Formats: sequence, C-alpha cells, structure tokens
Amino acid sequence: MIRITRRGLLAGASAFAITGLDGRRLLAQENIEILASLPNMAFPFFVHMMSAIKSEAEKLGGITIVESDGQGSSPKQTADVETAIVKGVKGIVISPNEVDAMAPAISGAIDAGVPVVTVDRRVDKVEGILAHVGADNVKGGEAQGELVMALFPNGAKVMNLQGQPGASPAIDRNQGLHNVLDKAADKYSFVFEQTANFARDKGLSVTEAGLAGMAEAPDVIVAANDDMALGAMEAVKARGLEGKVAIMGFDALPEALAAVRDGGLTATIEQFPGGQSAQAMQILIDKLRGGKDPASNLVLLTPIAITKDNLDKAERLGEVK
Repeated sequence: MIRITRRGLLAGASAFAITGLDGRRLLAQENIEILASLPNMAFPFFVHMMSAIKSEAEKLGGITIVESDGQGSSPKQTADVETAIVKGVKGIVISPNEVDAMAPAISGAIDAGVPVVTVDRRVDKVEGILAHVGADNVKGGEAQGELVMALFPNGAKVMNLQGQPGASPAIDRNQGLHNVLDKAADKYSFVFEQTANFARDKGLSVTEAGLAGMAEAPDVIVAANDDMALGAMEAVKARGLEGKVAIMGFDALPEALAAVRDGGLTATIEQFPGGQSAQAMQILIDKLRGGKDPASNLVLLTPIAITKDNLDKAERLGEVK
C-alpha cells in the first residue's frame, strides 16, 4: 500500500510524494524555481541565452524560471540574487556582470545551500560553484588571431576593440588574440587598443576616434564582440574604407552573420551560447533532482571562426534575415 501526500515548498513550488508504508519515498515530482541571472538583456547575445535557458527548462519539465536582468549593474544583479535566495529558489544559473564584484553574492548563495552554475562568464575566486559552462574564450581569441595571420600572411596593422573591463570573456579573448599575434610581433603590430565596453555605440565612437588619429588605416579591426564590430563597420563605411579594412567580431549574432554573408564583416566567432545555456541547466537539474554532480566542474565549448565559407556552422543561422 502507498499514501500520497502534498508537501509545501518555498516560493510557490509544489510536490507530490508517493510514500510506501515503510516511510521510503518512492517518487517525487517537484516544480523547481530557478533563478536565471544575466548581465544585461539589452544585448541580443543575452536575450538568446535567456531564451535557451527557458527552452531547456520547458524540455526538462516542472521548472519555473525567475528571470533577472542585471542591467549592466553589479549592485542590481547582486540584489536580484539576494532576493531570490530569500524567496527560496532552489538553484541559480548566472552569468556575472563582473566576476569580482559578483563573487560575494555567489558565495552567499552557496553558503545558503543553493547550487550555482555559472555560464559564459566564470568566477574563479569562489569555491563551491557546482560547475562553469562556457566557451573557451582564449581559444576564441586565438581563432581571431589565426584568421588574421591567414588573411594577411605578410603582416598586418591591427586595431583591437576590447570588451568590458573585468569581464572574463573580455580578458580571455584579448589574451587569446595576443597569444597568437605576439609570437610574430615583427609582422603583426597593434596600432590601437582600447575598450569599447562590448557596446555598439562605443564600437562606433572608439573606432571613429582611432581612425581619425591614424595616418594610415589598419588592415584589420578585431572586436571582442559583434556589437562592437558592427559599430566599427559603420565607422569604416563613413570613412569610405568599406572593403579595405577587414573586420572581425565575436558571438555570431544573427545581424553579424548577415553582415558576414553580405561582406560588411569578414568573420565572427561562434561560441554556441544556446548550447552553453542548455548544458548549464542540465547540470543544475541533475544535481537538484538526482543529487548528481557533474563529471567535470568545468565544461568549455571550443569556438570556431565563421566566414562566408562555413556559415552553415552558425548556431543562429536560422534567425538571419
């Protein structure tokens, strides 16, 4: 014989437990609340990631996603995490706005017994994170550098638009680019390096300022994301340099893929953000429902360069207009 009971859970979660007469639970199906916190939903990249998180939650079933938009503010993202913990979320998937600034909030979640999986941006200084799922951004930056060398075997002048200071993807992509090109510094020179903060308007204004200060245009502009690359593309067009300066982005956004197809951008780096998000959710739910720890607490997808020749490899090609 069995008896069926209903257990009340925090934050509106519910569960039915089927229990044998010996008291052992035979089956439990919980509606689990998960906080999904991303740095800034003004960026299409993070909109896509949130969509992938919600899609995976729907596939897994019995999951409610509490959405958090950090709005580019670490205090805002911190407050969202702290509020979610108080309300009783069972787990957190987070891409931290700034890795150091978000460390206390993530530590607080872990101390409260809430499993945390970081996605896209890692937080190395916090112990106890269940897993990090992301792209190997160093390899992504290296892919940009290798493409520069393939396109300009005799050398090139490089403008480097760096990402948000303190963000691990910005740090790693810049490192990867330098890993490759610094080995041949006699042929490949960085004639301009400055952050454009992952933003399109900054990509435009920083590129305009950089080009205005140069006697000769660079051979290639390498940007740490597509928004900056698309801003740079507009600056290059405005100066009549379209087709004369190669431009590389990173993220394989649909708009960037269209620009690669049409020739405005030379390349973008695909880092499979939808795949990252889905794997992060799978790891978290395996832990919450089955107590299963991941085989590795570091899961890195290898980015690839997307050009006209391999557009079919892009995760979001179906969204290109």
